[in-house]
Formats: sequence, structure tokens, C-alpha cells
Amino acid sequence: MDTQQLADFLRVRREALSPQDVGLPGTSRRRTPGLRREEVARLADISTDYYTRLEQDRAPQPSPDVLRALTRALRLTLDERDHLFRLAGHAVPDRRRADDHVSPVLLSVLDRLIDVPAQVMTDLGVTLVQNHLARAVFGDLTRVGGPATSVIYRWFTDPEARAGYPLQDHDRESRVLVADLRAAVVRRDDPPARRLVRRLLRDSPEFAALWPLHDVGVLRGRRKRIRHPDVGLLELDCQALVDEDRTQVLALFPPAPGTSSAERLTLLGAIGSLQDPTPL
Repeated sequence: MDTQQLADFLRVRREALSPQDVGLPGTSRRRTPGLRREEVARLADISTDYYTRLEQDRAPQPSPDVLRALTRALRLTLDERDHLFRLAGHAVPDRRRADDHVSPVLLSVLDRLIDVPAQVMTDLGVTLVQNHLARAVFGDLTRVGGPATSVIYRWFTDPEARAGYPLQDHDRESRVLVADLRAAVVRRDDPPARRLVRRLLRDSPEFAALWPLHDVGVLRGRRKRIRHPDVGLLELDCQALVDEDRTQVLALFPPAPGTSSAERLTLLGAIGSLQDPTPL
């Protein structure tokens, strides 16, 4: 671990970013260039004290989870992320298997979406980052651990994951998720995809009945209806923007035209979620 170079690298990358680069309001009263340390810490969900000690070459070795969080907070490219891991004394993530790096371009788009729920997900249904409104609608999906990190796995194995969806929508949702997963598994042809399918076949009789049908359909857009505990029924038009290698999608959930969902989203954005919704 090269603590001095790590400290210098973090400081230089922080000073190279403006608040607008990460979706924060700008101010003319900044005495030094770039983001403040507390802003980076907040974006990475770590303490300001710990981040400050990292920049001052006084902190213990950061964990890989902290490094991944800093990668997103500082909008690092893949090459910069690899450099960060090496400076911190950790093995560089395998690019062929790891798909948790969110490109700065997707993060930049997400930062600017303040009135529409949006989140970046892998094609296996793992949510990597959400904006404020998406967390208010769906719950904080980035803190779920184990196989349940995939919304597909939760849908087929956890009744609570379906509680926010009208019962009459369940069958269609199941078929859409299976068809999209079928396309992703063949496209990826990697251990994480095959492992997810094995777990679903083992843990969900419903999935085991649908999988042999070989339905295939890449999920690009659809209508979602969600019963939110604070504001009632939300009707959202889900649109998916895929990255160039199709392993990640930026999912947007604008309110469906002609519904009262726009007003309810505005209310939800103003008050935040009065109770932390169960992850959907």
C-alpha cells in the first residue's frame, strides 16, 4: 500500500470535480477548487473523518467496498479505479467478471435526474446506484446482501418483494423477468449468471416452471404499477438505456401520462419516504 500516493491521488481527483459534476448545487463561496472532503465522504457513504485521514496519509488500509464507493463518488474511469486499488494494496477487480463499476457517463446522467426515479442496474438485476427519488419509491436496493442483491431473485423468493405490486400484475412481471434473464444469461455466458439461474431453479418452483419455456425478450420498456406505502398507487413507464456492452442499464421511471403519478412523485420527492419501504 502506497499511502502517500493514495492520499495525493484522492486529493487531485477530488479537486478536479465541480459540484455540478456530481449533481450537487454549485456555490461561488468556495475558497479551494473542486469538491469538499465532506461532499466526497457523503457521496461515498463514509465518515468525513475517515476520508480526511485518507487524504492526510493517516488512515488504515481501506477495504475494497470503500474503494468501490470512492470510485463512484470521484467518477473514476476503469483505469483510474484499477490504479486506486493498486495504490491501496488490493488486487485489481477482474474486468471480465466484475460488473459493479458504473461508468462516469451513466453517473453524470443519473446526477441530473432529480424529478424522475432512476437507477443503474446490471443485467442480472443488481442495483448499483440510485437517485433520491428511486430510493423513496423502491427502497434502498444497494444495501441488500447475498443472492437477494438481484431484484430477480427477490421477486421469485421473497413475498415481501411483491407486496408493493398489484396482484393482477404478478404473472406478467414474472414472465418479463424470466425472458430478460434468459437473454442476459446467454449473452454473458459467465459464472455469476449461471449461479443465479441455479439458485432460482432450486429456490423457486414458479421460476422452475417458467425457465424451460425458453421465453426470450430484452427488457427495454414497460408499464409498472407500484403501491407505495406513503403516497398510494404509482403508475410508471420504465425505460431502459443500456451501456455499450449491455451489462448495465440506466433504468428511468417517469410517471405514466394521464395518471396522478406525477403529483404523487412530486410529493414523495418533497417529503422523502416517511417509512423506509421494503426493497422491491
